Parts: sequence; C-alpha cells; structure tokens
Amino acid sequence: MPENGWPADRIDTKNPHPARVYDYILGGKDYYPPDREAGDAMVEVWPSIVPHMLENRKFMHRATRYLAQEAGIRQFVDIGTGIPTRPNVHEVAQSIAPESRVVYVDNDPIVLTLSAGLSSSTPEGRTEYIEADMRDPAAILGSPQFRETIDLGKPVGLTFIAIVHLIMDEDDPLGIVHRLLDPLPSGSYLAMSIGTDDFAPEEVGRVNAEYTARGMPMRLRNLSEAQAYFEGLELVEPGITQVHRWLPDDSVDPAVRDEQIAMYGAVARKP
Repeated sequence: MPENGWPADRIDTKNPHPARVYDYILGGKDYYPPDREAGDAMVEVWPSIVPHMLENRKFMHRATRYLAQEAGIRQFVDIGTGIPTRPNVHEVAQSIAPESRVVYVDNDPIVLTLSAGLSSSTPEGRTEYIEADMRDPAAILGSPQFRETIDLGKPVGLTFIAIVHLIMDEDDPLGIVHRLLDPLPSGSYLAMSIGTDDFAPEEVGRVNAEYTARGMPMRLRNLSEAQAYFEGLELVEPGITQVHRWLPDDSVDPAVRDEQIAMYGAVARKP
C-alpha cells in the first residue's frame, strides 16, 4: 500500500489512465508520472485541450443545475464519474435541493479509493458509489447501492459526461446508454457530453493518436452519431451543441472559440 493509501496491487502506475490525465490537465493532484507525461504530450499537440476540458466540466455543472432547478430532478446516476474534482454532481444538485440522491459509477480503483469525496452528503440527501463497469448495465442496476438509493417510480437524471468516446463501437456504447435509460420512468433525463473531431479534425486527430499510442484509444463521433443517443427523447433547447454553447452562463470563457472545443453536449427528457 503506497503512502497515498491506494491499493498498489490494483493501480497500474506504469501506464497512463484517461481519468488521471484529465485530472492532471485540470490542475488536480491524483496522477502518476506516466499521466503527467501523457498530459504534457496532449497539451503540446493541441494546447486547446485545456479550455476544452475546462468547458466540459462547466457543462456538467450547468446540466446538473438545470436538472435540479428547472426540471425538478431529485435523483441522479452519474456514469463514468472519474476522479472527484469539486464541485461534483451531488454538490451541485444538493446546493439547489438538499434532498437530492446521487449514485456514482466507475470502475477505476483510484476513484474507489477517493470515493470518500463522493460519499459526502447533506443530511436530507444521500450519495452512494458503485464500483462497476458501465459495459455491464445489469450489474449497475442490480447493485444494492442503486436499489437502495434510486426510486424507479420517480424521474432520474442519468449523466454520461465525457465517457462514451472511451467506449469502442464493438462494446456498443449506444446500447449501454439505452439499457441504463430504459428502466427509468417517464420524465427522466439523459445528459451527455460526447467527444468529436468535427471542429478541429487535424488537431484533435493528433490528440487521438497520442491517446491511442499510450493504450487509451478513443472513438470520436460526428454530429449524426451523437444525435443517435437522443433518438426518441425530447431535447432541451438549444439541442445538441458544443458544450460551451449549451445554455452558457458567466462561467463560460468568452474567449473560447468553437475550434477549441471537441465535445458535443445535450440534455433530453424521456417522454
């Protein structure tokens, strides 16, 4: 067991991990030298990856606030949580509705170790963490944490933030999303951000090559492929757009240009 308390036999410290690279680029502290090396390489080939990641995080905050404040959602399931950079979903939701209940899902052992930061809650609300692979929706839906926290008789906010581009086509990311969405009742919402190279194909292609060379392949998706995730749902205005253009507020950097953002974002209601 290393000094930071992470179970050494479960942590791959020799190869970079997308969540830790993300944490490093965002200025976090939960990473290893290979993650720092990979992050530096990404910034070198595409400096805009920094505002890109920052604006994606801000989208998550705005989407969660919309769901809690405008849509009245009081239950959330966050898939592919990643390292718990604050504020996270439960902190945003419970700042609006203290009774909000949140279930986080991830399969990274570092996230499991850091999940104490995900399990804090207001007295009125509840937060739980499930260690599970999103490619196994049945394990998520059947877990005690899910069953004890989420009432499937009431609407749920299901979030996939910057995660499906790490799922290859052969693992059927579209099917994964819908197998988790299908059991949720009418009035539930799906919030997603989806990696794309539509706006800076050459630059984002270099980032993709760097990730792939380090054992972290990505499958970026165009607009029509992003739209497929929301078929049969009622999109919230402004529909599917780049994350910095989805209901922007004062947190959005006005200097950010479209070609610096490689992520679609959208929120949609299940009829």
